[in-house]
Amino acid sequence: MSAADFLFAPEVQKILKVAYAAPDQQFSSSELAQRSKMEPDDVARTLAHLVGSGILKQHKPKADEAETVSVDRAFVFHDELRSIALKSFAAAEPVRSMLRSKFKDSVVRAFILQEDKDGTLELLVVHGQLMPDEAAMTAACQKLSKTIHRHLKMHVISNARFNSLAPRDPLAPKLAEGHAIEIISLGDTKARLPAERGGFLQSAKKKLATLARSSG
Repeated sequence: MSAADFLFAPEVQKILKVAYAAPDQQFSSSELAQRSKMEPDDVARTLAHLVGSGILKQHKPKADEAETVSVDRAFVFHDELRSIALKSFAAAEPVRSMLRSKFKDSVVRAFILQEDKDGTLELLVVHGQLMPDEAAMTAACQKLSKTIHRHLKMHVISNARFNSLAPRDPLAPKLAEGHAIEIISLGDTKARLPAERGGFLQSAKKKLATLARSSG
């Protein structure tokens, strides 16, 4: 098995999804099995590889407590691996899946703005003609938060506001810093953009211009 195959094996992703959601927390093998919904033998085998690779580190048990592991921040590729996890299986994929399945008629764009030191994900959702139901969005975020073991902080704005964000808007620098991850792009969902003001007038002017040229 190559290094890439190992890192993106389903078992590894399930363990790292839990570990990177709480990078300062120590987990026992049984806790990881419960949170990742994996068999204990599979967890033990995967942990052996992750500890041996330096991605996770072991902690000696105290008294009768079980042995635990946690993310090893000293791992040479820790920052890169954490970034990959955030952009894929640990955050982006489950958030994208939730938005595209439950809010495909309203969400036109979505971004992960940042992740703070406590693991809270700050999200920006841009809606089109239809605005997502607030209660449904809150419920979906709460459910997803429990699944990925991360708190979610959601901003929902209109496409008009998104297109006219001023530099002084608190969302603007978070989008401009280069750390934002676009997880839904225009065209990824069935959501329709609002009709532009003057759209009918512009269309009429074009038709009149075409008629004038054809009759001239």
